[in-house]
Amino acid sequence: MSWERSENRQADRLRPHKFQLDFIENPLSSVVIECGKTKVLCTVSLENRVPRFLMGSGQGWLTAEYRMLPGATNTRHSRELMKLSGRTQEIQRLIGRSLRAAIDLKGFGERTITIDADVLQADAGTRTASITGSYVALAHGINKLISAGELKRSPLLETVAAVSVGLIEGEAFLDLDYREDYAADVDLNVVMNGKLELIEIQGTAESNSMTRSQLNAMLDLAEKGIAQLLEAQQQALIIDD
Repeated sequence: MSWERSENRQADRLRPHKFQLDFIENPLSSVVIECGKTKVLCTVSLENRVPRFLMGSGQGWLTAEYRMLPGATNTRHSRELMKLSGRTQEIQRLIGRSLRAAIDLKGFGERTITIDADVLQADAGTRTASITGSYVALAHGINKLISAGELKRSPLLETVAAVSVGLIEGEAFLDLDYREDYAADVDLNVVMNGKLELIEIQGTAESNSMTRSQLNAMLDLAEKGIAQLLEAQQQALIIDD
């Protein structure tokens, strides 16, 4: 018996997704991304300083922080205060690496861009939603700096988006929700740029192995889903033009 998805979603279909720009006013930019029931608030802040190792280099820096809010899950998720979990550190480093692949760090001087991804509601795919939403927030913030005359040109080199794929009962599925993520024998998180070139793949066999052909099938699904997310990102940013 093949796996049945919620709401009869086909194996190669994304969950409904949308972006809400300028959700809050204080940061340089903010975006809420919704991927199914997963909702992440992505904000971008700019500071006129860089880490010590970049002082005097003329180069900027981009970093990211990720947190799961207490009410994001069915049972309260405890706040991480003095020490971050390994999962949190891994995810925020992934977000930072993915977005640094999209930007010329010399293109905005000795300033630091900080991206904060705060999960408001979790139904799997929070790290991939954080990357996809954070790119929109970053591009939106860069557009604001150009409009204000603080930048002459955009330092963005590429678009970036990410999606999860998984293997359930031997079949590849795109954009897993929590029920599917829990049941998956294999799951991958895939990050690509606007040329559909790979930036990063995170994957593991949870309870079974995978063949090369199954891996290829999952990557094909990821490419298809990311192409749709890239288009949705551009549509969300049209208001900046």
